[in-house]
Amino acid sequence: MATLGDIGVAAALNVITALIFLIAFAILRLQPFNDRVYFPKWYLKGLRTSPATSGAFAGKFVNLDYRSYLRFLNWMPDALKMPEPELIDHAGLDSAVYLRIYLLGLKIFIPILFLTWAILVPVNWTNDWLERSNATYSDIDKLSISNIPQSSHRFYAHVVMAYAVTFWTCFALKKEYETVTKMRLHFLQSEKRRPDQFSVLVKNVPPDADESVSEAVEHFFLVNHPDHYLTHQVVLNANKLAKLVEEKKSKQNWLVYYQNKYERNQSKRPVMKTGFLGLWGEKVDAIQYHITEIEKLSNEIAEEKENVKNSPKATMPAAFVSFKTRWGAAVCAQTQQARNPTLWLTEWAPEPRDVYWKNLAIPYVSLTVRRLLMSVAFFFLTFFFIIPVAFVQSLANIEGLEKQASFLKPIIEVKPIKAFIQGFLPGIALKIFLILLPTILMTMSKFEGFLSISKLERRSASRYYLFNFFNVFLASVVTGTVLEQLHTFLRKSVSDLPAIIGVAIPMKATFFITYIMVDGWSGTAGEILRLKPLIIYHLKNFFLVKTEKDREEAMDPGSIGFNTGEPQIQLYFLIGLIYAVVTPLLTPFILVFFALAYVVYRHQIINVYNQEYESSAAFWPDVHGRIVGALVISQLLLMGLLGTKAAASSTPFLLALPVLTIGFHMYCKGRFEPAFTKYPLQEAMMKDTLERAREPNLNLKGYLENAYLPPIFKEAESDSEDDDDDEVSDKKWAKDNVLVPTKRQSRKSTPVPSKMSNGSSPNLLDIQEKDKP
Repeated sequence: MATLGDIGVAAALNVITALIFLIAFAILRLQPFNDRVYFPKWYLKGLRTSPATSGAFAGKFVNLDYRSYLRFLNWMPDALKMPEPELIDHAGLDSAVYLRIYLLGLKIFIPILFLTWAILVPVNWTNDWLERSNATYSDIDKLSISNIPQSSHRFYAHVVMAYAVTFWTCFALKKEYETVTKMRLHFLQSEKRRPDQFSVLVKNVPPDADESVSEAVEHFFLVNHPDHYLTHQVVLNANKLAKLVEEKKSKQNWLVYYQNKYERNQSKRPVMKTGFLGLWGEKVDAIQYHITEIEKLSNEIAEEKENVKNSPKATMPAAFVSFKTRWGAAVCAQTQQARNPTLWLTEWAPEPRDVYWKNLAIPYVSLTVRRLLMSVAFFFLTFFFIIPVAFVQSLANIEGLEKQASFLKPIIEVKPIKAFIQGFLPGIALKIFLILLPTILMTMSKFEGFLSISKLERRSASRYYLFNFFNVFLASVVTGTVLEQLHTFLRKSVSDLPAIIGVAIPMKATFFITYIMVDGWSGTAGEILRLKPLIIYHLKNFFLVKTEKDREEAMDPGSIGFNTGEPQIQLYFLIGLIYAVVTPLLTPFILVFFALAYVVYRHQIINVYNQEYESSAAFWPDVHGRIVGALVISQLLLMGLLGTKAAASSTPFLLALPVLTIGFHMYCKGRFEPAFTKYPLQEAMMKDTLERAREPNLNLKGYLENAYLPPIFKEAESDSEDDDDDEVSDKKWAKDNVLVPTKRQSRKSTPVPSKMSNGSSPNLLDIQEKDKP
């Protein structure tokens, strides 16, 4: 069994790893050639154009100012200086509320740490049950509930502490839900005009032999919303067009690469093979080949664009409908439109950046089947993943590993190796197994047909959390217990089995401590280093960058990644709440994670991450619900554990806890959740009235009529303009083999379009300028 010394060695190893990452980041971020890697948000917002504009650099590539190295850790206090209102204005409400999840973890677990260490640690430590039971144990187990004798009255301390943990957690959750609700309503009331405030998404438009989809939508809303209907944009299936545009982009990148290559060495024309991955096929001039392919794709794009616009088959039975007022949009989005509740379905339209355009082409009737198939697929994915988890658990048990591979015993017993195996290897092995999981779950969510990126991420996050619960937590406890003590179960009587299970469950705390240190400490520190984006940016900068626009596209600011980050946080809430009463030693490790992650992700949100969409903290009900679920699970597991300890007199007092917690959840659901699913008509009318008073002559139709035009059309038009600009250049390349500077210019837009949807909210100022006489 792992001892406190082993945990100390593992903690030292992970602290050193985290410090190496943090120091490396602190130095790399000071170098001018890394400025776009570690401060891309400021470039994308147009507030920074070069490293020199920051005033902190003395060299072109390497920072020669020695004073900046003396202050290399200043990024930590700097990350905490920006006030929350300014952070919301800078990065959006989603980012600010996401950071509050880490603060909520600190608010919950700091008081729990003081209470459990002041009461439960002495209660657990001052017993000798494990010594008298002849069980295999360590100092860590002596600090846990495992060290309490059967039927002991000391279990009342754990029952009282369970009530204290529950009441404090519920109090913190209610206060946070109330705060976030107020923040959301204030944000919606004070934020600038956006197309989604006036628009709804209409699905399942019934077919009409005498009218097109566009005519049917216009007719329906002119009849049923005559005073508020303004305009609409039918949904088009432009997926094929999107593929052609992406293929053209790829060819353009290769063209730039070969042009740059030839510029560096003009004595030899670059050649390539036209076969698969350039491994075989006819050898051709690489520059001329890509110029020809780009011209061919441009013609195909123009043809497909006309086909999508004019073909009835490309028009889907859905549309984005915009209204003259927010009040009119709220009424439409939140009411039934027809007698048949399956027709003319309306919901709030996502903001243009949040729309996942590819899924708009999925027929509504197939969504139920798709979601059923993905539910079955997720069940099998979760079930079969237990196999690698069981293997990881075998690494965490030195004794079991020595029995199965006795020839390794001399090596394993070496103290540094033993500490590495128990304190580092299981956590990193499990982390490797989980690398591909987010991509798989996101693909499943896309197949289900969700129409916005925010809903895709929330769905993926929900499944990721369930997966973590069954495979990282539950399978780690149950599988490990069964495999390690199967032979003991066979030799003991049935009456002894509850005591064996009661001892084994708290002993899994060692594994979760190592997992928290590897994933929570080292993993979080590794996130700020941004090693992968750093390498990719410099590769692109060397091989592909030719203009400022190319350099801007080479930046990869990334995003918060709600679909992966939030389930990870929830796993720590689950582990922390379960082990708060069982093994209080684990709580400090949880707190270190929440504190470090808050500082790191606050820095990333301020300087790095690109806000891909704004859902106005619509995810908070999911966050709240999962923490409440973790609290109920911790209560049920504690009841089961005390049942194995023959604590018949104290266990019944825990029966009220799940009932009270579920009742609390129902109260919060009724009191706060409506603010996240509906828009109050009172708020909508108030905002409309104030806007009419400020801007009585606003041309709202000009602002909304193209807001939901598929962004792929805008890209195709942009590429067409670039082709006109580059035509002379390309001909010159083909004829004289002389590099001619491109005429492309950097097109900065704020907010930056989402990488997944490529959409961006229109700029109202541009619309107003366009409408001026």
